[in-house]
Amino acid sequence: MSRQRTVFRGGLVFDGTGAAPAVADVVVADGLVVDVGPGLDGDEIVDCAGRLVSPGLIDCHVHFMADGDFSPNTHANTPFSTNFFLAAERMARTLACGITTVREAGGTDLGVKEARDRGMVPGPRMQLSIAILSQTGGHGDSWAVCGAHMPGMMDAHPGRPHNIVDGPEEMRRKVRELVRAGAGVIKVCTSGGVLSPRDDPQHAHFTADELEMLVAEATAANRFVMAHAQATQGIKNAVRAGIRSIEHGIWLDDEAISMMLDRGTYLVPTLIAPRGVLEAADRGIDIPDVILDKARAVIDDHRASIARAIEAGVRIAMGTDSGVTPHGRNLEELEQMAELGMGPNAVLASSTSVAAELMGLDDELGTLEAGKRADLVLFGGQDGADIDLTGLKDRVEAVYQDGRLVSTGA
Repeated sequence: MSRQRTVFRGGLVFDGTGAAPAVADVVVADGLVVDVGPGLDGDEIVDCAGRLVSPGLIDCHVHFMADGDFSPNTHANTPFSTNFFLAAERMARTLACGITTVREAGGTDLGVKEARDRGMVPGPRMQLSIAILSQTGGHGDSWAVCGAHMPGMMDAHPGRPHNIVDGPEEMRRKVRELVRAGAGVIKVCTSGGVLSPRDDPQHAHFTADELEMLVAEATAANRFVMAHAQATQGIKNAVRAGIRSIEHGIWLDDEAISMMLDRGTYLVPTLIAPRGVLEAADRGIDIPDVILDKARAVIDDHRASIARAIEAGVRIAMGTDSGVTPHGRNLEELEQMAELGMGPNAVLASSTSVAAELMGLDDELGTLEAGKRADLVLFGGQDGADIDLTGLKDRVEAVYQDGRLVSTGA
């Protein structure tokens, strides 16, 4: 019995393989890409003339349990179960901007992923970290000077283990708890951060023996590790331990960049995140002055650091930290990367093939090749053979997962 073939005809195809974009057809059947090339036939035609056709985009750093308002007061006044309904709406918003797969960098539990995988709610595929491992007093520690733990998206519950860990043996157990809870990747904070009031983003966190145990246990469970790493020393400690990706990378120096190149470590820049903190304050979100001061202090250093990494050839995978900024604005990150020196093809590769490689999903996602999942995005307003990233977030016309139309854009 012949398969129903859908032909996406005549668009400018960016296939993610490293080939130059070219006008071509993409044939899809049974949820998979069957062929890519000129003059292909099929049973159903989708006219893509004047459109850019790309693989489904991948965001390697999102948080569905927040949406640009991360104040403890908002969390304290939101009923617990409401958060899961809010997450579903945010997932749909993310899908509508062409993001078909995400690495969820902390907060979302297995039940949300299962709901999407069972077809109960629309959204991107998810690789979960579930919780953000932090040392006592680190970026993920919600303790406040009044003695209370402030409510937030890392609060422990049956689907999300407690996230504070100290010492190698505690680290061993915590990694195993996260794997048991459904984590597909393990996230750790090897430095302080911006949104946590009691730490310094320029300070390294965790010792070498703790990080070595973390990576050993994750590797034994066939999981990669991602590191929230802003401080120079925290970045280097993560790279030495064999952690796969550096998230944020605000203070990269030449040695850190050289280490990342030598070891093949990925960088996930999240350029729009610090700006999102300041935008939240402008919208009236209650953010302490100490956090606003840190956000202002990091923006220029962050951009300079990422620009040096791009120039040096560090492997860049797109990630936004959406949740710090509202979901659905993810593609603003692409324009920021282009401003810092990445060409359009490299920017799109960072959010397709390179992102899939980082997540270990490149056998089925990230490129438009025969046998890969038929995740595609159609962008309007494509004129000529040169990809223009300007206003890309407003040009999404159709989003497909496994060959099925799941959104007609935002």
